[in-house]
Amino acid sequence: MRSWIPLLLVFAFLVPATLPASQPALPNADDPVLEARLNTLAADLRCVVCQNETLAESRASLALDLREEIREMMRAGLSDTAVVESLVDRYGDFVLYRPPLKPLTYALWGGPAAFLFIGFALAAAALYRRRAIPGTEDISPDTLAQASRLLQHPDSIPSGSVTEPTSPSPPQDTR
Repeated sequence: MRSWIPLLLVFAFLVPATLPASQPALPNADDPVLEARLNTLAADLRCVVCQNETLAESRASLALDLREEIREMMRAGLSDTAVVESLVDRYGDFVLYRPPLKPLTYALWGGPAAFLFIGFALAAAALYRRRAIPGTEDISPDTLAQASRLLQHPDSIPSGSVTEPTSPSPPQDTR
């Protein structure tokens, strides 16, 4: 009996994980042409709640409400452009996945190019500084020979020429 308990626990946790979290939204099939227009339009609009999904993909309650509102606008005879303009008036250019190029969105469109330029400039500056570091060609042969002797025979280091590291002194009691 005890050997079944872990198996039952695993089964109890795995079964709910395989069930869908929510039911997919069923299209409003009363007008397939309208639904096709809605899906095309919603694919180009951003969900203002999720911010990383299109209005067509999002399952947020506001996205569901916006899709229903778009359906109503389309049933009322508004064109796709008029529907998009009404959403832009309400939420700004943020609702568009491809915002127009205008002074408010220059940074949005030019930002990636600016960061790329800054990255190239930093890389070029680092390479230039690296080239400017003096190499071994500035060291005289006598200094190299002396360093080699010191590395081979560390006992021959003259006293006073190299300072020994000192250990920190213990803290003094100032009471």
